[in-house]
Amino acid sequence: MMSVCRSLDFVMAKSLSAQQMDPETSDRALRSSGRLPLGALLALALVLAISLSHLAVAQQDAVLDVVATTGMVGDIVREVAGPCAQVTVLMGPGIDPHLYRASAGDVDRLARAELIVFNGFDLEGQLGAVLARLGQRVPTLALAERIADELDGDALLEGEDQYAGRTDPHLWGAVELWALGVGVVEEVLSELQPGCADGFAERANTYASELGALHEWALESAASVPAAWRTIVSPHDAFAYFGIAYGFAVAGIEGISTESEASIADIRETADLVMETGVPAIFVETTISPRTIEAVLAAVRDRGAEVVIGGELFGDAMGEAGTPEGTYVGMVRHNVETVITSLGGRSAPWPEALDGWARRWSER
Repeated sequence: MMSVCRSLDFVMAKSLSAQQMDPETSDRALRSSGRLPLGALLALALVLAISLSHLAVAQQDAVLDVVATTGMVGDIVREVAGPCAQVTVLMGPGIDPHLYRASAGDVDRLARAELIVFNGFDLEGQLGAVLARLGQRVPTLALAERIADELDGDALLEGEDQYAGRTDPHLWGAVELWALGVGVVEEVLSELQPGCADGFAERANTYASELGALHEWALESAASVPAAWRTIVSPHDAFAYFGIAYGFAVAGIEGISTESEASIADIRETADLVMETGVPAIFVETTISPRTIEAVLAAVRDRGAEVVIGGELFGDAMGEAGTPEGTYVGMVRHNVETVITSLGGRSAPWPEALDGWARRWSER
């Protein structure tokens, strides 16, 4: 901008010197030099200034086109971005990210994005190769992997058996860990959309405070479950971070991925655990067939014990858009309440810091 102004000043100075000549000499000088009269130059300067002003406003008001792979990732981006980004989520309710295959339309949508945000640590499984290829020409953020950069090595979990050596990707199970992603998202968005940086910072601070309150509420609620029943049995191992954060042992019939199917031995081993712990309930997940849990249920009953399905948990996907469970806060609230009430506990009072969130959904 300064160089433009200096150029205009130079041209205007030349025009003024031309005007100091007599009219005939001035006219000949201007024609021979090919330069414009002062009035035309002033008009040109005004047009240029207005154009630059409009360009600056347009850059500030532009809406960033973001594509997120999962609902958990998409929700944290929406909360921080506010009106400065349009966030599209590829994998909706009930979609298993471990098995998801991208369509031609998905690849095209990703290629047109200004930012791609995904979980990472192989959660997206078969989509991983597509994301790696697109990452060479589209800005990308592997959110869970960036969160891991903020953690001590001991905070990350690994899979077992055929998944040994692979990092467990389900970091969102522990609210305190997932909240570290708020600052990461704010930083990346601010780099791409600096005109919205103040808004990003304000919304990030608010959302981080809400997640802090949510974590404390989950801790207090989980503490009410009797020690003997503090075991979560589910179709696959999606709740290890949740278990460590809130004091539960976890048993997934399958491992940290659903790419392999449970065996008869897996069913028997899980049934043995249920008999040993005496837990009153086991759980199904929204993205996985209930067949394996139903098989455990039958095996336990065949041994003369009784156990029930305590409810459906959101493991690898959130709930329907437009519902409380279609947000990360609502997803966590549902999972905590479902687990603790099924295992003999009770919910703590809802935190005041989240009253605004609750009101927004009660008014719908």
